[in-house]
Amino acid sequence: MAHLWAEEQRLVLASFEFPAAFVLGTHLVETAIERALPIAIAIERPHQRLFAAALPQSAPANDAWIARKIATATHFEHSSFWVGAMLAASETTLGDHGLSERDHAAHGGAVPIRVRGAGVVAIAAVSGLPQAEDHALVVEALEWLAASSE
Repeated sequence: MAHLWAEEQRLVLASFEFPAAFVLGTHLVETAIERALPIAIAIERPHQRLFAAALPQSAPANDAWIARKIATATHFEHSSFWVGAMLAASETTLGDHGLSERDHAAHGGAVPIRVRGAGVVAIAAVSGLPQAEDHALVVEALEWLAASSE
């Protein structure tokens, strides 16, 4: 969990506006095509989808997973992977936190987009790979975005 916490603290952007969602989403699509990854992608802020894509071999279930992962990351303001690790470490469940597993998932793949001075402004998520790989792909893309906007 310490590694995931440090990762979240490191991934704080100077800004994140609507065009950045398109740039980030497009980068994720290009990466997925290059690597032949069967994923779905979404970038959302509360109550508004900013970007969405489905790559070949992804499935409708990936959209449902994304929605559940984003709901979890939004609620906790931490990555859905961090939440899963926290639940395992504390031997608790989403239900113990008043959340239904029908609407939430503590599986890797949804990562908060934090802006310095503003906090969490959006969530980027992918689904279609094992959860650690989903998480790592989003983190890699956010690292790329942070480096390209310096």
